[in-house]
Amino acid sequence: AGCGLAAVLPMLLAFGACTQPLTLAPNDAATVLAHRTITAPNPGEKGPMGVRHFYYGTGGDKRRAEYRDSLTYKTRTVDASPFAKMPPAVAKSRKKYWGFDNTKFPLNARVWYPVGEGPFPVVLVVHGNHSMEDFSDPGYQWLGELLASRGFILASIDENFLNGGLSGENDARGWMLLKHLEVFRALNDSVGKPLFHKVDMSRIALMGHSRGGEAVGIAGAFNRLPFYPDDASQKFGFNFNIKALVAIAPVDGQYRPADQPTPVSDYSYLVIHGSHDGDVSTFSGLSLYNRLRFTKPSADFKSAIWMYRANHGQWNTVWNNRDRGSFSVRSLTLDALIPGEQQRQFGRVVISGFLEATLNGKDEYRALFRDHRSAGDWLPPTMYLTRYGDANAHYLATFDEDV
Repeated sequence: AGCGLAAVLPMLLAFGACTQPLTLAPNDAATVLAHRTITAPNPGEKGPMGVRHFYYGTGGDKRRAEYRDSLTYKTRTVDASPFAKMPPAVAKSRKKYWGFDNTKFPLNARVWYPVGEGPFPVVLVVHGNHSMEDFSDPGYQWLGELLASRGFILASIDENFLNGGLSGENDARGWMLLKHLEVFRALNDSVGKPLFHKVDMSRIALMGHSRGGEAVGIAGAFNRLPFYPDDASQKFGFNFNIKALVAIAPVDGQYRPADQPTPVSDYSYLVIHGSHDGDVSTFSGLSLYNRLRFTKPSADFKSAIWMYRANHGQWNTVWNNRDRGSFSVRSLTLDALIPGEQQRQFGRVVISGFLEATLNGKDEYRALFRDHRSAGDWLPPTMYLTRYGDANAHYLATFDEDV
């Protein structure tokens, strides 16, 4: 604060002097991806079903015309103040911008769904942290249109009012996802509502990107807890039949319930990350992958897939390729990145294949999560690393028994 150009210029010159030339590892995709062994249809390709789209929300939204003027279904507000804590000055400034504070958060979402009788599995996707003025929820249309054509309902959740300069709010992000599942339960249960008897509430998946990727693990934990771990006066009692969690370039540990790592067990879990992520620069989602436990025999499994040359933002078409942090002189070599459409094509294949396996019981896609080579030419021509575990493994020694 208060530094002039004379103070900043030497730092910029020093930063530039330390910049290394771009080097990329030789790509072995032509050999490694040449022998696809899965014979099922490509899950990343559009399905046979027609797709429809609608918005639900609280209405009267000051900043979002679609959640004010284009609603098919009107929802209520929720009091998120026990989870999204804000100093008075921050709450006041954000209320001035949004027109509401943390006691009246809206339940807004854009929904893609198949044309047909159903019922269909439901998938929620939530963005992570970004400028709150640059709305993030439209950035998953590529997933919404694909999954709806393949018989899934997908809702992209608006949590932009939790973005921009807040910290310690990831428990609120997870809690909000569960409040949106309450919306879907209501949409499914009443005559005249747009998804009446079209939602299969026994087949649910939660998906999130960046801070949203941590939020799905938090939601998975909160779903089975009777009370908020940090304030037992806040009752939960959600108990939704969530089958699967998907984390896209997630963070981990920004929220710690009762100062412990978030406990997650008995869900199928997929985490994906890019080698050239300029925001979350380590594969943070492996922390949850490693501690996720299967406590009973089931079809559940977990997989972690690392994609060479993928970045943080291209999973969301609003964010795209500039993973800029708050450090003002940060520089990114964008020539290193795989094209955004190829990055999202990988996302289509692995996310759709994972949901087909976990929500629809199509085990023919499970091979992809044991070994990416089995998908062969479905995947963009870059390099991948894969890890896998399932509920049928029997561990003879984990080396966690003692010191």
